[in-house]
Amino acid sequence: MGGGFAIGSFLCCGVVVAVLLVVGLWLMGIYNGLARLRVAAQAAWSGIDVELKRRHDLIPNLVETVKGYAAHERGTLDAVISARAKAVSAGPIDSKIAAEGELTQALGRLMAIAEAYPDLKANTSFLQLQGELASTEDRIGRSRVGYNGAAGSFNTTVVVFPNNLVAGMFGFSKMAFFEVDNPAERNAPQVKF
Repeated sequence: MGGGFAIGSFLCCGVVVAVLLVVGLWLMGIYNGLARLRVAAQAAWSGIDVELKRRHDLIPNLVETVKGYAAHERGTLDAVISARAKAVSAGPIDSKIAAEGELTQALGRLMAIAEAYPDLKANTSFLQLQGELASTEDRIGRSRVGYNGAAGSFNTTVVVFPNNLVAGMFGFSKMAFFEVDNPAERNAPQVKF
């Protein structure tokens, strides 16, 4: 009788070990999937970060060019420089997104000032910088789409059951989307003839 109990106990332990192994592999699979998606989103963000650095590098030259023509627009020029400094020093992705939104609005005001100065609008340096900035903004927009797609995939995986249980255990949290904050930028421009 002692032998039957030992065999039954051995089988029971074997089943428990097998279940624990399956659960462990399942947890590992979910964890690795979340980690891969987070790395993909972070890599997509680095593409945006490269373009944002390029934009940050263009702004001082643009401000200096405008300053020569519109020196009495000091408030707007200071706002652009201040917004740039905040964007350059912003920490986590959420902070960077907010700071970049402020910078975009300040740049919009700077470009509006340029419209009031025909000599500035005809300046070769200003036109070149404006073209480079527009090109950079286009690249930021394309990179934003890639990042938001990667962040969306990650966020979906983080919130669906049973992944949300594993995500909570290991500290995975949703990533912020890089969206347009200014409602005016969301509207399609109106063309009038």
